[in-house]
Order: sequence, then structure tokens, then C-alpha cells
Amino acid sequence: MANLKYKRVLLKLSGEALAGEEKTGLNLEVVDNICNQIKELVQLGVQVGIVVGGGNFWRGKYGTHMERTTSDYMGMLATAMNGLALQNTLESKGIYTRLQTAIEMREIAEPYIKRKAIKHLEKGRVVIFGCGTGNPYFTTDTAAALRAAEIDADVILVGKTADAVYSDDPKTNPNAVKFDEISYMDILNKDLKVMDSTATSLCKDNNIPLIVFAIADPQNIIKAVKGEKVGTIIK
Repeated sequence: MANLKYKRVLLKLSGEALAGEEKTGLNLEVVDNICNQIKELVQLGVQVGIVVGGGNFWRGKYGTHMERTTSDYMGMLATAMNGLALQNTLESKGIYTRLQTAIEMREIAEPYIKRKAIKHLEKGRVVIFGCGTGNPYFTTDTAAALRAAEIDADVILVGKTADAVYSDDPKTNPNAVKFDEISYMDILNKDLKVMDSTATSLCKDNNIPLIVFAIADPQNIIKAVKGEKVGTIIK
């Protein structure tokens, strides 16, 4: 572990990242590639927690004619589906995992308990945190910041479709500036859509660095943990 910069990490995966080019549902090849890198992290001795979104199945904004809390709860259930897919793939590779959910569903997952989560991590198990914070009006970005603070993670690794943080959308603005490093306050003041403002503020208050990188190259996960320059670091 001497060549590792971070020993306990929280990996934030968007639901769309698991869908690949299809944008919806699950691309099992993509899931397999991501899980191969998570397996390598575990074999290196890194303790890994994962928060996964559910946007490949449902997003709160889809429920435009639906009561907000109902739509948000549907999104939380979508994250549990993604968590089960990650768990199944990791365990097929011989990696012990625990899926903990903020909404109790005892037949398929443990309820989230901080001390149990930390004990699992210390035993080398990957802990997947599902159902966000368990509360409507909060995103899985906020869940990632909250769980990272609770388990005392060294860093949050944010796998996105973009390869870094930019001043604007590089797909629509060819003059968008790429940031190698940026502060939490600049993220908030410039209203950059990295994570929602609640999550960014929570990371700032708890001094948790974020590394944003392209999940299309899963090897970026390994590079980030080793301290190699990849994507954008927010601190």
C-alpha cells in the first residue's frame, strides 16, 4: 500500500455511467469493466465504499406530474437495483460485498448502520450504499458526501461522462476551460454542475477532497487512488 495516496475511498457512480452509450438500463459490459477496477482496488488494500445513482432507471425530474416525494422515492429504489447489479458482479469476481440501504429492505440488503459499514470496510469488504440518504429532496451526490463524512473517507472519487470539470459544457462550448484543480468556493460561486450545492458544501465543511474523472476509462479509478494526475481535484 506504500504507493497509494488514499486508503479509504468513496466512489460515486452515476446511474448513467452504468448504462454506457445506451443511457438507460444496465450495460453489463460497462458494469463488468468498472467492477474489475474496484476488484483491483481491493486487491491493493484500499477500503472501498460506493454510492450509486439511479438515473439510468428513474430521475426525480421524470415525475413532472407526480408528487415530488413519490418521484424521489422511486429514484431511491432505482439506486437499490443498481446496487444489486454491482454486488452481483463483484461477488462473481470473488469480492465480498455488503449492500446497505437507507430504506429498509431486509430481504435483499442490510439497513445502513455506520458502525457495521466501517467494520465491513476494515474486513476488506466493499460496501455499497443504496437509496441515497433515505430522504426526498436530497440527491445521491449529497448521499455520497454524507457517507464519505460518516465513514471518514480520504477522498470522494466522482466518475462522470466528462473527463474533468470545465467552466462550461465542452460539448456545446469549444472555448470551455478545463480545470486541473479548483476550490469548493469556486465551484459554488461559478455554479459549476459537478455535484449539487448541498453536497459541495458538505464536502467543504468536512474537508473531503473530490476527484472528478471520466468513468469511460475505468483505469482512472486506480490512477486517482495512486495520486496520479487525472481529471480535476476539488479541495
